[in-house]
Amino acid sequence: MRLLVVGAGSTGGYFGGRLFQAGRDVTFLVRPTRAAQLRESGLSIISPHGDVTLQPKLITADSVAQPYDVVLLTVKGFQLDGALDDIAPAIAPETMILPVLNGMRHTDLIADRFSRHNLVGCALKVATVLDEQGRIVQLTPMQDLAYGELDGAVTPRIQELDRFMSGAEIGARLSQVIEREMWEKWILLSALGAITCLMRGTIGEIEASPGGADFALRLLDEVISIVEAVGVPPSAGFVNGARAQLTAKGSGFASSMFRDVQNGRPIEVESVVGDLVRRGGEAGIPASLLSAAYTHLSVYENKLATAR
Repeated sequence: MRLLVVGAGSTGGYFGGRLFQAGRDVTFLVRPTRAAQLRESGLSIISPHGDVTLQPKLITADSVAQPYDVVLLTVKGFQLDGALDDIAPAIAPETMILPVLNGMRHTDLIADRFSRHNLVGCALKVATVLDEQGRIVQLTPMQDLAYGELDGAVTPRIQELDRFMSGAEIGARLSQVIEREMWEKWILLSALGAITCLMRGTIGEIEASPGGADFALRLLDEVISIVEAVGVPPSAGFVNGARAQLTAKGSGFASSMFRDVQNGRPIEVESVVGDLVRRGGEAGIPASLLSAAYTHLSVYENKLATAR
């Protein structure tokens, strides 16, 4: 099985690097500047699971010449359209595309551009960043890479994918409820992003402020109400865990979107918050707090776009 990893940033670089380290056939599709950096310094991972520097196979968009068995798509939502153009020569009728993007809009775009058959559900949990030297730094030991057919079937191709992923020390697991897990991930990301960005603080800082915990729970309830109406409802266990996570005393938990805002970087406001607000509006679900966060983040993103 041959894997093409689209992007060698903190996510794609980590999971693709670990698979390459485990002896899998992995190639990275990267931009010329990142390719030059990796050729000079290697792909470096600093992690609680062990540090490593690798010299993986690299290609750029102008040199994608043949299909791959699997494509791991690890770009940001605002980079998706360009990435789909870049990977087109790599997609055959049986190629499995595993997108680890946030939200759910990307699944429709991928299915429309290629086919629903190409699409495999995927959800991951990992905390990684790129440092100033371009090294991938894993911030906590947590790593969970789930994948599966969207209809829950255990097909021969998904079993082959599971064998490919297993044994690489990346928390890989086959899920028969992957679509629900993808919606649950969106619930947590959108709620956490909206809460921390609108209040400009960590979960612990918000909880310690007057009305903070109530605000967090009301916003979470808005998000869950939308998903229950337009997507796959979350499990009771997930809901209980999310409520506890978003109101935990003294917690330093914050969204990557909040960190991006603090550092003046582009954010995935449309795929994480905006698309959910729109779906809720179409279903007649009121979401005043989530909508306020969407407007707030859109003001930030518009200012950033003007300055670029």
